[in-house]
Amino acid sequence: MIKGLVADIERFSTHDGPGIRTVVFLKGCPLRCAWCHNPECISYEPQELFYPERCIGCGKCAEGCYSGARVMCGREMCAEEVMEEVLRDRAYYGQIGGVTVSGGEPLAQPAFTRELIEACRREGISVAIESSMIRYDEELLSGIDLLMADIKVMDDGLHRTYTGVSNRRILENLRRADALGVPMLIRTPIIPGVNDTQKNIAETADFLRTLRHLRGYELLPYHPLGQSKAEALGLCRPAFSVPTKEKMEELRTYADLQGSLGGNAPHKN
Repeated sequence: MIKGLVADIERFSTHDGPGIRTVVFLKGCPLRCAWCHNPECISYEPQELFYPERCIGCGKCAEGCYSGARVMCGREMCAEEVMEEVLRDRAYYGQIGGVTVSGGEPLAQPAFTRELIEACRREGISVAIESSMIRYDEELLSGIDLLMADIKVMDDGLHRTYTGVSNRRILENLRRADALGVPMLIRTPIIPGVNDTQKNIAETADFLRTLRHLRGYELLPYHPLGQSKAEALGLCRPAFSVPTKEKMEELRTYADLQGSLGGNAPHKN
């Protein structure tokens, strides 16, 4: 039985794909994004997050933390166990909701992700994945209804500096997914001082115009939600500011792909 290392299962999400969705976060990611929103999903091993401000000094750590100061992230689950959680919310998915497999990097656990996708399809549940696209799996991608991926920085040198990897394979894998006919939604997280320039967004938009199955392009403002989790993991990373609304509106003018999209439907026909 194939098991995956699951970081969390979030129910009733409205931010990880169309409609109401159940999001399955997997652990393990080849990237090391300096602003990562889910740093607890980077490691391929279970981890403990420690929040000292929650500690009540009860001295009963060995029995389990009652105050939530110590939180374990990462448990092995088979697809059947995950589907037990998924099916509880089936009635809320409607015509456009479903399951999103996120992380971390779903393609870093390909066998488990494929099995979970197949289980969802047997139940008639729509499946999306959120991926960095540093990896490519044709069989896996052929089974999904929507691919959500980031293009963080078009400049390869900057991409290496802030994520630890080149973006060349990512861009090539997006082209391959497009050739496969996978509907995709591309996002750029806006990080002030890193990628919040007219040049970066315009170059990203130019690349996206070459994709025939693009269904949308979104700019997402950086939010420091991941900072407290990074600190709880004992990670030291740079602090970034939140972009202003004015800056976001300015950048959206350079991201305008009106008339260039191949359609608006989030699912494959």
